[in-house]
Amino acid sequence: MTNPPQPSHGYSVTVTPSNPDSSTPQPEKYSAPPPPMIPGAPRFPPPKLQQDQFPSPLFQNPNLLSPANGVKSSVPHLSTPPGPPVFTSPVRPAAVPFRTSPATPQPVAFSSGSTLPTSSPLHFSNGSVELQHQVSLATEDSKLVNESSCALFSAHKVLKQKKLANVQSLGFGALFSPGREIFPGPQIIQRDPHRCHNCGAYANLYCKILLGSGQWQCVICLKLNGSEGEYVAPSKEDLCNLPELSSPVVDYVQTGNKRPGFIPVSDSRMSAPVVLVIDDCLDEPHLQHLQSSLHAFVDSLPPTARIGIILYGRTVSVYDFSEESMASADVLPGEKSPIRESLKALIYGTGVYLSPMHASKEVAHKIFSSLRPYKLNIAEALRDRCLGTAVEVALAIIQGPSAEMSRGVVKRAGGNSRIIMCAGGPNTYGPGSVPHSLSHPNYPHLEKTALKWMENLGREAHRNNTVVDILCAGTCPIRVPILQPLAKASGGVLVLHDDFGEAFGVNLQRASSRASGSHGLLEIRCSDDIVITQVVGPGEEAHVSDTHENFKNDNALCIQMLSVEETQSFALSMETKGDIKSDCVYFQFAVQYANVYQADISRVVTVRLPTVDSVSAYLESVQDEVAAILIAKRTLLRAKKHLDAMDMRGTIDERIKDIALKFGSLVPKSKLHRFPKELSVLPELLFHLRRGPLLGSIVGHEDERSVLRNLFLNASFDLSLRMVAPRCLMHREGGTFEELPAYDLAMQSDTAVVLDHGTDVFIWLGAELAADEGRSAAALAACRTLAEEITELRFPAPRILAFKEGSSQARYFVSRLIPAHKDPPYEQEARFPQLRSLTPEQRTKLKSSFIHFDDPSFCEWMRSLKVVPPEPS
Repeated sequence: MTNPPQPSHGYSVTVTPSNPDSSTPQPEKYSAPPPPMIPGAPRFPPPKLQQDQFPSPLFQNPNLLSPANGVKSSVPHLSTPPGPPVFTSPVRPAAVPFRTSPATPQPVAFSSGSTLPTSSPLHFSNGSVELQHQVSLATEDSKLVNESSCALFSAHKVLKQKKLANVQSLGFGALFSPGREIFPGPQIIQRDPHRCHNCGAYANLYCKILLGSGQWQCVICLKLNGSEGEYVAPSKEDLCNLPELSSPVVDYVQTGNKRPGFIPVSDSRMSAPVVLVIDDCLDEPHLQHLQSSLHAFVDSLPPTARIGIILYGRTVSVYDFSEESMASADVLPGEKSPIRESLKALIYGTGVYLSPMHASKEVAHKIFSSLRPYKLNIAEALRDRCLGTAVEVALAIIQGPSAEMSRGVVKRAGGNSRIIMCAGGPNTYGPGSVPHSLSHPNYPHLEKTALKWMENLGREAHRNNTVVDILCAGTCPIRVPILQPLAKASGGVLVLHDDFGEAFGVNLQRASSRASGSHGLLEIRCSDDIVITQVVGPGEEAHVSDTHENFKNDNALCIQMLSVEETQSFALSMETKGDIKSDCVYFQFAVQYANVYQADISRVVTVRLPTVDSVSAYLESVQDEVAAILIAKRTLLRAKKHLDAMDMRGTIDERIKDIALKFGSLVPKSKLHRFPKELSVLPELLFHLRRGPLLGSIVGHEDERSVLRNLFLNASFDLSLRMVAPRCLMHREGGTFEELPAYDLAMQSDTAVVLDHGTDVFIWLGAELAADEGRSAAALAACRTLAEEITELRFPAPRILAFKEGSSQARYFVSRLIPAHKDPPYEQEARFPQLRSLTPEQRTKLKSSFIHFDDPSFCEWMRSLKVVPPEPS
């Protein structure tokens, strides 16, 4: 669909349903549109999004205050971050470093979450009627927080005063990961849920129950609802046997008239194939690496997995698995979108283009072995690649003959099909292409046309339950802005690699095997005192008429999810409409999707947070890491280009100063403000954000920064935290590791250090250790094993790089650590107590190993903002 023209810092503020643009530029000789442009309105009409903006929805109910200007608006917002807090004149942007908190938990610590106790229900009298709470109001506020592993709030309490609760510099919100696996698993309910007839909320453990009649009171709108007698019970203890009244997270397996619900067999995955679309213009070294990765990929697939193989250059070659003795392919021209007759001949012919691995593994190996390097003497960037046409053909192959049937008859696949692009260069030939040279006189117009075409192609893939992942490698610029809309709109990712070697091969395997659902719809309901002002994540607003059911007063935020995967999350920014009178507020997340086993799942997560008058109690409940990630995602949304990123670094400075002004205290006889001690970790996280690869200049190429930023805006909490704050682990004798603050003081010459930075893992060997071959080999092996273990399930798989102290590559490691060696000794020891174990000679030697540079330390940066750094926690 067409994107509205917008200024460089503009964000879309309108949502209008639209049909796919059928006038997308196509070759004039072909009478039929390509598969991605099949007419027909999508089930959830997509909103208008600014081009090159991550499709991250923001929905604001009519007549609520806009976070940017406080003006009432009846227009829904999409991806509109709150305006940067212009508190004082910006401080001069400085390139500065940061540390991760020594207490930063491992990802495992967040997978379990904290669950609400279900004992000692309280009695609530309502005239002659007694309402029973299923869960007690615990005496300890912390026990009221029932965050599951898929819902993380920036604070465990909510301030009652609107003026303080809505301080933009700190903010309040949640990170929700709809597809995340939960430990222990959620309660399974194989019946339809009880929902509020007024607002659509689900019955949950916080509802008050009328034992005699079985009626329950909705926690969102406070209306009474019937339960068809199911909640009639002689005592409150009997109700605790019902999963939805005893657990904060439940999964409903729908058994309506769509189909018989749950099919617990892995063979159902066969309905969601993987099609490899491979660049045919690679030089020999790159091709050799790619062949090795492809052979390993095929060997990793389960026997029932279906696979297709397509090559593209100037033509599109679709490989036929019916020929067991040789690698044979049907070839289509790449200069234009394939005509309907060509696709019919392909689909209805005798060829087998999607085949289960148990029948085609040997053929696949022969196909990969038959690939040959590019033979013409043409530079990589000038070679013709019809990437767009290849994706169109892949979509047609996946749809198969069912594409000719009525949409109402087509069988829904279990989970999303996948197209995995193996690209070594830009799309320069056929539909959606751009000229080889950036200096082409008509390049801006052709680029705009290509962006629109690629986004429409991605949307068509999404409508056909197909995710397009683009894995790029090599040294040829691939024009990230052109390809990114294809991956975004389909729910996939674009990942850059140095080469087609190990990391590429691992990502190839993980892209095909990561859990994926389809037809995802996320509904979020909050107590009337709370409004959602912004959502960042892999989805689009779903219009009320498109949701499954309509309720009289349903104010839920509805989001159509582009895919349902563990690796995703939605960042929700929230505000209070007025001063809160009640003792607690409620949040309910409901995700409806079809999983890979063709079961209709409705996951319901209900959270209750207490409200407080005390600012100190509120600050004590703030979760620094979650708050930092929410701030980071709002900030990255505005950092589309390098100049924007520089502006955002200044915004972080202003944010720190305003938090100190609003929640800190003035140092006696000084103009300095003391940063609130309750938020001791937050400023270091933001310090790292402003100088790290997401906003800083550590990553040199704008394409790389763009890919990282888009990945971050979608990423789960665990990966997001690591991308912002590196985790530093020092190798100790005996193969154990000690977690340290990410300061350069960890670079001691007789040690080995692992630094996990999300998409990169660095192994640093000190010079003294490296000189001892036996010890260094053992330490390096232990560090590599650790790096592989902590990133085993991560997607994208990170690069794992190892280097020695003093090498030129070691700068990649040094640049991500706080230069704490610049601080006075007493401050070094306060924040890095491990120094106390060193002898004076060792301290002197460590100090002399550092090279002077201008980047300030964390403490220097805080003082430059007229703020006293918080004491380390």
